[in-house]
Amino acid sequence: MIRVHDVVVIGGGQAGLATAYHLRRLGLDFVVLDAQPTPGGAWQRAWDSLRAFSPAAYSSLPGWLMPAQVGETYPDASHVVSYLGDYEQRYDLPVIRPVHVEAVHDEGRVLRVESASGTWWARALVSATGTWWRPFLPALAASAEFGGEHLHTVDYRRPSDFAGKRVVVVGGGNSGAQIAADLACEADLTWVTRRPARFLPDDIDGRALFDVATARRRALDEGRTDSGGVASLGDIVAVPPVREARDAGLLKAQPMFGRLTRTGVEWADGTTAEADAIIWCTGFRPALSHLAPLGLRRTRGRIPTAGTQALREPRLHLLGYGDWTGPASATLIGVGRPAREAARAIGELLDLA
Repeated sequence: MIRVHDVVVIGGGQAGLATAYHLRRLGLDFVVLDAQPTPGGAWQRAWDSLRAFSPAAYSSLPGWLMPAQVGETYPDASHVVSYLGDYEQRYDLPVIRPVHVEAVHDEGRVLRVESASGTWWARALVSATGTWWRPFLPALAASAEFGGEHLHTVDYRRPSDFAGKRVVVVGGGNSGAQIAADLACEADLTWVTRRPARFLPDDIDGRALFDVATARRRALDEGRTDSGGVASLGDIVAVPPVREARDAGLLKAQPMFGRLTRTGVEWADGTTAEADAIIWCTGFRPALSHLAPLGLRRTRGRIPTAGTQALREPRLHLLGYGDWTGPASATLIGVGRPAREAARAIGELLDLA
């Protein structure tokens, strides 16, 4: 006997849990499939010194404020992992793990969700797999010329691993700045960015960024002029470790180099820097391969959406991949609102079905 759920949520990180909370409140029958063996989503894979951008109370999922971390204004990754695990238990969310979803198929009135662990059927689907599991490396990183170590943001753990080594950090976003700051006192650091590093004002954190992103989305929806959102303010949140390294003169970004050499990097003017390792903090792409059988992807690997709802498959909602699936929806503070809207839309759709 095949059991058909109202909703299957793919991904048990912050976006999946926020959606599950709202689905539970609507009384829908759902299950959350998470590829990770333990709770915590991508936070459990983060480097040791990673901090949330906002104080605990402003880094919370719907329904329950994150408890403050003793001695810390901005909670670290381990604190967030504990909170996410406790959140699952607090609301008795039906998370099944580890389940790596391989493919979703349209079976007419239902969607078939395939994995090596089994098959699930659903009347609606939420994809909340995020981006951490699909790191992006530029073509330059594929060069076989460099004889040292290549790493991506996802591979970095702690500065002691690079003590005394020559390290080039590539990337002018938050990850690049935080990892560069982490290494500044342990390694011989070269920080490289494609454009001059742009730090946000020191009083700006995740609370303000969420408000800015929301205001931009509202303006676009109403046909008003695009304010530029968070990008108009800068690229790097000056969390305390970054601020301290910057103010100490340890974060001085160099322009992007032109090529890799056997022993390091070289700029167009012939200047070189020796390196034992290059850490590519060059971002991520949406982890959406499981949706390939539905044939929904268009430009830049994205699936066109209206809010969180896929335009060509109204039973599918996408959450937590960036502003294109809800303002600040890839953040703890920002995911609650689009999760609520997605759950409500699904509830209305199922009532009509």
